[in-house]
Amino acid sequence: MPRSQLAIRTVIFSMLGNVALALIKFLTGFLGNSFALIADAIESVVDVFASILVLLGLRYAARPADDNHPYGHGKAEPLITFLIVGFLIFSATIIAYQAVQHIRIPHQGPEPWTLLVLAAIILWKEVSFQLVMSRSKKLKSSALKAEAWHHRSDAITSVAAFIGIVIAIWGGEGYEVADDYAALIAVAFILYNCYKIFRPALSEVMDEDNHEDLAQEIRDIAIQVKGIKDTEKLFIRKAGMKYHVDLHAHVIGDLTVREGHEISHRLKDKLKREIPQLGHILIHIEPFD
Repeated sequence: MPRSQLAIRTVIFSMLGNVALALIKFLTGFLGNSFALIADAIESVVDVFASILVLLGLRYAARPADDNHPYGHGKAEPLITFLIVGFLIFSATIIAYQAVQHIRIPHQGPEPWTLLVLAAIILWKEVSFQLVMSRSKKLKSSALKAEAWHHRSDAITSVAAFIGIVIAIWGGEGYEVADDYAALIAVAFILYNCYKIFRPALSEVMDEDNHEDLAQEIRDIAIQVKGIKDTEKLFIRKAGMKYHVDLHAHVIGDLTVREGHEISHRLKDKLKREIPQLGHILIHIEPFD
């Protein structure tokens, strides 16, 4: 299955799961008198819209290179990630505001049975996080990584809600606001996750060359090619699920231009075979002294 198709299927899985969980949380929070669960549901609704953005971004990023985009459309991925971070911050702001309002107004405490629903939600979100994160690592996708952290932040908000409900039930009268303080704690975790999602995407947009392991793999493969004596400069930049490479390779200085050209093509073909996630590869041939 193509890498882009696998990524799209992963996002659809996340999106459908978030739709179901948002409905469950809203109903449980409303019937069980838990604002922490309602706040959790708000985040799930935002996650649905974020998943739609990821889906659109992955589809656009998968487009092949054209005259206007010779390196492809992969940069759409981190740009979509920025929008997702914005959605998360927006949802955190709404949750914080509503939690403060509930703290100021006396209200009935949550029902004990809401804990059973939360326990099931926490388990499901952690399983979803592990699945989507493993796919993001396999496909080297920043957008999928952001999608995975959505699941983890959702699990964290559910854990905070669980703790708040336990305190509210155990403490009894006067402890009802524990549920609301749990929502505020969840907001702090959401904002922290925003940073964790934002930083790698910014690195990708700024073309930071922090791919040491991949660089070493490329150099090791290069010196296996007949005619390549050594490698010098190597620049790598990530765009979506592809890595674009500029490599300076040394060959014997008295070769003809045609021979040097053929060696560079052998090197490029071998790199493509050995490392499928490489996109555009530029080989610059230099004389070896």
